[in-house]
Formats: sequence, structure tokens, C-alpha cells
Amino acid sequence: METKEKIIIYQIFTRLFGNAKGRCAQNGTIGQNGCGKMDDITKQALHEIKGLGATHVWYTGLIAHATQTDYSEYGIPRNHPSIVKGKAGSPYAITDYYDVDPDLAVHPEKRQEELAALIERTHECGLKFLMDFVPNHVARQYRSVSKPDGVKDLGEDDDDGLAFSPDNNFYYVPGRKLEGEIDLYDEEMGSYVEMPAKATGNNRFDAWPNRNDWYETVKLNYGVDYIGNSGCHFNPVPDTWHKMKDILMFWAGKGIDGFRCDMAEMVPCEFWGWAIPQVKAQYPELIFIAEVYNPNEYRNYIHNGHFDYLYDKVGLYDTLRAVTCGYRSASDITSCWQSVDDIQEHMLNFLENHDEQRIASDFFAGNAFKALPALVVSAAMNTNPMMIYFGQELGERGMDCEGFSGRDGRTTIFDYWSVDSIRRWNNHGRFNTHLLNNKEKELRKFYAKLLNVCREEPAISQGKFFDLMYVNKNGWQMNEHKQYAFLRKSDKEAVLVAVNFADMPVQISVNIPQHAFDFLHMPMFQTCAAVDLLTGTEETVSFTSVKPASLKLSAWGGKMLKIKLG
Repeated sequence: METKEKIIIYQIFTRLFGNAKGRCAQNGTIGQNGCGKMDDITKQALHEIKGLGATHVWYTGLIAHATQTDYSEYGIPRNHPSIVKGKAGSPYAITDYYDVDPDLAVHPEKRQEELAALIERTHECGLKFLMDFVPNHVARQYRSVSKPDGVKDLGEDDDDGLAFSPDNNFYYVPGRKLEGEIDLYDEEMGSYVEMPAKATGNNRFDAWPNRNDWYETVKLNYGVDYIGNSGCHFNPVPDTWHKMKDILMFWAGKGIDGFRCDMAEMVPCEFWGWAIPQVKAQYPELIFIAEVYNPNEYRNYIHNGHFDYLYDKVGLYDTLRAVTCGYRSASDITSCWQSVDDIQEHMLNFLENHDEQRIASDFFAGNAFKALPALVVSAAMNTNPMMIYFGQELGERGMDCEGFSGRDGRTTIFDYWSVDSIRRWNNHGRFNTHLLNNKEKELRKFYAKLLNVCREEPAISQGKFFDLMYVNKNGWQMNEHKQYAFLRKSDKEAVLVAVNFADMPVQISVNIPQHAFDFLHMPMFQTCAAVDLLTGTEETVSFTSVKPASLKLSAWGGKMLKIKLG
């Protein structure tokens, strides 16, 4: 069988990754708290990330976005602080689609060159380069100063007297200025005036956004009339479609390997179905990942939108989180893969990202080790990609009160900050384990072992999957609420995977039905040697339909038993 590598994505929040500031001030400025740079992501760092098992790095927050830091000396327009969330600002409030965020550059005037060097370094270390594309909304003060010659800016030719026009890039509230709950006055810059008001990014089409809205952003118009309800106006192709496709082409031309597309389902699927094939015609190896949360739209965005991968958030992530926290039965995992069985290879699995609470936070599990069974299931269940968020492998808790974000169990995307576990792993650019405690070292070692097994073992990276839960329910041999088991199989090997979500060790017996042997074309063995891929230890197990396999699992543990088939 041809070896096919499983995609393992390591997400880096670029602004925070290299910041070595030991003590940060709540809501501090860049001068007080510092900021990580692209240059901090060195070959040594990338070598260690690859060693963890990663095949791709997603650099979050590369494109220029609204910030309270003044870069006007570099020809970058200053943002009014009233419409920026946090001192650093959200990386999803884009101010210039054609520019690199100056916060990330050692020399802001050379930010494009520093990005090119990061792309080159990433590739030299054997990793693929992914970046954000933010298609649904932009910062309120969007203005491109880096657009290529001959390119017209978003909104440049808009008729702002019309609430909606297929020719406009934005939606407007004619005759109304922006108001709402936000204090639009700043002592230094005076009042922020937006007249007429533009629609807010989370589909708010009036002039009064509140503090829970995406008030720092404005919605882009792809030809859907949300205001007059006149439907979709896709013929002729809207101006916004052309502008956004050109932006995709611009970044693809930099030599990147793919885009993670923010809130892709808030943009009409017809746009993606039109744009992605055109981009791939020129850059066929490029991958597109969609943040889509509505399962009813999954197949539409895959088959008609031409996305390669979609977030598996409301299915597998939500279920594994609930099982880890003791709110749901482990047997519920079965329905997750059943609901996406026909598109399983297109689903992107994860347990953390910048939107979600950290596993080790008080809001999730409180202990990173409690989620190891979920990690095994998420990473090893099928051939589709797995994503890890920086610091996840170290048990980062995300319990700082950084500023705008507050203490919410997430690592801030709005503030200048330093991430404790990452800073100690960084260890002044050495990227070693010397400053990590024993628990952090143990956790990182487990992640590295598991992710490399999933990437290298043919049965995991490309093999077939068989769920064993239907023959292991309602029995004394295994608690289907706390244990989960499945098989993976390639031509010459099978891997029996069993995990324990309980906080105590268990001895279980796993039934393997005759149908599994028939479906996977496997021979039976009354007893056979098996190697646990997670520990390297050997044991003898039954591998037959007439006698269950007896396994001992540690608390919050699991086994991946590799069995040679001949």
C-alpha cells in the first residue's frame, strides 16, 4: 500500500508565540508587554514542532488588522481605539488584506520580507505553511495602503446611499451614523464618526451594535440582500467576489500551502464554488479549510464549495469535551462518525484552538491529562487531519486575565501577552524542555508519541476504521459510558484502540465481532503478540470473535495495540 501521511496541523498564535516578557501588565501596551515576532519562530522552534509530529503550521493573525498601536510613521493609518477590541486588536478585524501585521515584524518597514523568510524557513524544516483568510468582515476603518497598482479598494466605488446594491462591497444604514452601546469617544483622537453606518460583521444590519456584537468589524457584501430580502444577486458576478479572489491569488503567490477560512459559512457557498477552483487551477496543491458549524451545510461546502476540510466542532469536539467532563457517555462518540461517515476524510479534528477554552482551564477539564483518551480518539479514529493549538501539548491553562479577553479559559487573541508554558519551552530561543516541570514533559512526550504514531503508522494514516461499541454495550466486561474501543486496519496490520475516560484504572474485555474480521479481511488468532504503539510494551491478547481481548487501561489512559496479520 502506498504510504500516505496524515495531516497534523500545529496552530501558532503568531503574536504570542515568541513573546519572552516574564511579567505582563493587564491591558498593557506593546511597550509594556512586548510582542512576539515572525523572526522568533526559528528553525529550532520549527524543528521541535515537526518532531512533535506536525506536518503543517497554521500561523494565525498574519494579515494586518486593527490595533491601538500607532504605526503611522510607517504609512499605516492609525485606528480609533473605540473600535478596536483590546490593545493589540482582533486578528479578524482586517485593515489591509494585502499587508502583513506590523506587530509581527522586527522591522515593520520590512514586514513583507520577514514573512517571506518565515515561509522559506517553514518549508526548509519540512513543514507546510497555512494562514488565515478572513472573508466575511473587515475592520471598520479598512483601508489598504499595500494593494497592488491598479487595484481598487473595498468600498471605493460604493454608493453609500443604498442599503444594498450588488455592486457595493459593504452594506449601509443610509441616513444613520454608527451609535449603539460602544463609547465612540477617545480623549486623544476625539469621536469616531461613521456616516452612514455600515452593517456589523455578525450580520447586524442596523446602526446600533452592542458590546456582544462584532462591533469592530463591518460585513462584506457578496450579493445577498439581507435587508430588502430580494434574494441572491450572483449574475453578473459581484465586485466583492472578484476582489476577494484576487486577494487569495495574491497570498497563494507567496508560496503558502493553504488557507484556513474564517467563518466560511457566513459567506455564500456559491462564492467558494466559484473562487476555489480558479485558485486551485493555478495552485493545485493548495488546501482550503473552512470554519463551518452547521452540519446541514457540511456537504454543500465540500461538494459545491470545494473545501478540502471542515471543522468537526459540533460533532466530535463537543461530544469528546462532554465525555471528558463526564456529561455524556463514551458510546455517544459512535454517532459522531456515523453522521459524517460519507465525508469523514474531509473533517478536521481538534480539542483546542484559539476560539475554544483550554483543556486544562477551570472551564474545561482542569487537568490536561484528563483529555488524553479524547486526544487518542480524535487523532487516531480516522485518516482525516488533526489540529493542535500551541501550548496544548504542555497543558497550558489559559487562566490569565490578560485584558480585553478577561479570565475565560482561553488564550487571548486581543491583548499583548506572554504565554507562560510556551515562554519556558522557548527558553531564550533554545526550545527545549529544561524549564518545563515533570508533568509538562510527560504530557509533551505523550503528544509527540501519539501524533507521530498517527502520522507514520499505515493503519492509522490510511487504514480502515471499525467501531466496536455495538458489541460492547450493556455488559459487565466493559463500561460503554467510560470506555471506547475501535479497530484500524491496513494491509498487513491491525491496531486495536481502547481508551478509558474514567479517573481509575480498569480491566476490560473487548468483544470483536465476526463481522469485523469479515469486513476488514483479517485472520483470527486465539492468542497473538501485540505491541502498544504508545509505550512500546508487548503483551499477548486474544484476537478472535469467540473470546474477548482482555486489556488493562490506566486512569485517563489508552492503548493502541498493533497486531501483525501475516
